[in-house]
Amino acid sequence: QRPTNENTNGLLRQYFPKGTDLSRWSSTDLEAVATAINNRPRKILGWRTPADVFEEQLRSLPQPGVATTN
Repeated sequence: QRPTNENTNGLLRQYFPKGTDLSRWSSTDLEAVATAINNRPRKILGWRTPADVFEEQLRSLPQPGVATTN
């Protein structure tokens, strides 16, 4: 987990140098950075994006059934 965390910090530093006051950025700006990072392929994920892996995980969850009446 630590290497992933350090890698993510490095990616964030490309957008926000160390010591940057994030309060000067709008939520739209921050969301754009999050989207860019989450749509970047990762070697550890077999060159899939974190967003793809997350979506795959959501699809694999059991879906609640609908009760029927007979």
